[in-house]
Amino acid sequence: MTPSSIDIIAATLFALAIVHTFCTAAFQRLAHARPAHAGLWHLLGEVEVAFGFWAMVLVLLVAVSQGVGEATAYVDSRNFTEPMFVFAIMVIAGSRPVVWAAGKAVDALAALLPWRNGLEFCFSVLALAPLLGSFITEPAAMTLAALLLSRRVYAANIPTRTRYALLGVLFVNVSIGGVLTPFAAPPVLMVAGKWNWDMAFMIANFGWKAAIAVVFNAAFVTFWFRRDLADLPPIETATTETGATTAPPLALVAVHLLFLAGVVAFSHHTAVFMGIFMLFLGVATAYREHQDRLILREGLLVAFFLAGLVVLGGKQQWWLEPLLMKMSSDAVFFGAAALTAVTDNAALTYLGSLAQGLSEEFKIALVAGAVTGGGLTVIANAPNPAGLAIVRKHFANESVHPIGLLFAALPPTVVAILAFRLL
Repeated sequence: MTPSSIDIIAATLFALAIVHTFCTAAFQRLAHARPAHAGLWHLLGEVEVAFGFWAMVLVLLVAVSQGVGEATAYVDSRNFTEPMFVFAIMVIAGSRPVVWAAGKAVDALAALLPWRNGLEFCFSVLALAPLLGSFITEPAAMTLAALLLSRRVYAANIPTRTRYALLGVLFVNVSIGGVLTPFAAPPVLMVAGKWNWDMAFMIANFGWKAAIAVVFNAAFVTFWFRRDLADLPPIETATTETGATTAPPLALVAVHLLFLAGVVAFSHHTAVFMGIFMLFLGVATAYREHQDRLILREGLLVAFFLAGLVVLGGKQQWWLEPLLMKMSSDAVFFGAAALTAVTDNAALTYLGSLAQGLSEEFKIALVAGAVTGGGLTVIANAPNPAGLAIVRKHFANESVHPIGLLFAALPPTVVAILAFRLL
């Protein structure tokens, strides 16, 4: 495949966007050092802005070199359903009634465990929410888990190393925890229909292995950092941002869960799920006393990030596809896991779905590798920016360092590798 000049420029901008995600802390420091343009530096210091910003640069360059019509046609050819879905699901899943219901589910599991003083809570969130993502979708699971951890665990005075370790396990567990079904994890969704993978196939080839890895990762990080997690505040004082302890009306909880289910059920039909979302906003406004602040800003930033990834990623096929297709079924597992760290795992599996004559072994290895590497970086898996947007306020300068996240995610990633390759 011979790349055009725009393809090469797009690859360069893609690389710059990746570098940008590593430089957000530096931009935040510039905002304090140069207050005259603090707003601009703060904007560039938002990790969710990185890919959206460089995608806009690409569109402008296409407009200058090939005309506005060509640039508009390219943007129109992109599918922005996933960014809009993640935005809608984040806001609904982050509403107080839904978080309250998720908290009750976590409490029910925690009550069955022998641990106390917060250890059982951490394990339950890190194990239950990712596996629940196979049914409510990974973005919803990430939002719920991140909010629960943010309000009770991250809000406590725990060391920075523990914050990173929990985030690394959360990202990896959500990435592999959504493979029990063929519709919840973006990299699986890209190929399941074309390759005729149903729920029975997913559970037999991926699901039970992922479940073992998820539970092991949650138990290991909880045990390893047990001293840091042993004195968390009680649930009653960590339920909401406002400190409210009164449970929302059960009827309102049921309505919110129906909104969540509706958006998940119509996740491929933008007009339908956005209509449901608009109705949700109306209900949330009507019952404002039972709501915390809706995470609209965080949701929009994440949607902007993913939309930028869609625009930039659409021009990377010329080098990604040949690289993947040259690998054997054994090598593609590790190749996909490594490439996922610098791309989006759904993009990798989508490119694989375009190839003809792949063996079943190659297909399984490609998807397993893509989900295994989904926690290594913010851009590796679509739900990661959602979790980052919620918890980053608890890190220094409201910035999660990419290297810190990478090292935190490596141990649970190794567990996932062993589960998928040896079990």
